[in-house]
Amino acid sequence: MPDFHKDMDITKNIRMIEWLKAELLDNVSGLFRGFLKGTESVLLDHLANIVVLTYMLARRCGIDFHELERSVVEKVDHGIETGHQSETWYGDLSGLKEHIKRRR
Repeated sequence: MPDFHKDMDITKNIRMIEWLKAELLDNVSGLFRGFLKGTESVLLDHLANIVVLTYMLARRCGIDFHELERSVVEKVDHGIETGHQSETWYGDLSGLKEHIKRRR
């Protein structure tokens, strides 16, 4: 009997992952449509959804929130060190790094 519940949990998790992937794709599509319309509220809504869905998808894949955030910080640091164009032109990654530091 315990195997049935384990199988049910695995099936449920797979369904949730598939749903989250579809939602993520839908919100990326919505973001692109939002760029055409140019409304800040639409862009903000889709960007926030993408962030939330990313956290949820990571968790369903067995990735801890702290591990995800640590990886984000590593990506930001790498972009700063390698002179990512967004960093070179605008300092976006340094700004993000400071934002993350203040939140901790």
